[in-house]
Amino acid sequence: MSFANGRFARVFAACLLVAIVAIPAQVFAQDHVVSPADLQKESAAAANTRQQNVESLNKTFSNPKVESAMKAAKIDPAQVKTAVSSLSDAELAQLSARANHAQQDFSAGTMSDRDLLLILVAIAALILIIVAVH
Repeated sequence: MSFANGRFARVFAACLLVAIVAIPAQVFAQDHVVSPADLQKESAAAANTRQQNVESLNKTFSNPKVESAMKAAKIDPAQVKTAVSSLSDAELAQLSARANHAQQDFSAGTMSDRDLLLILVAIAALILIIVAVH
């Protein structure tokens, strides 16, 4: 009897191995596959967010008062605008959020014009430093 049980176990194991090898890998991976449409949507959303952040910072640095403050601090506004586009998505999002927050505080009257300009000049300097370090 033990010979038959051993033979049965080997035949069963062989059949199981053949079944595992014969089943396409895609059957097992169906739950983890991301569709090309989903990838395209995410990519487009990321590109759109990045473009909005670049435009926001460039608009902020195009303000004549901010440009004159940067020039007074010996920072070239054109160089800052060029550097903005070379920031990573995370850096761009963070600096754009800081600039927007500072402008909102200024609009709400919680900071002076001078404070806003100092913050924006500091952000411009930080952008140049980040780009120089990369």
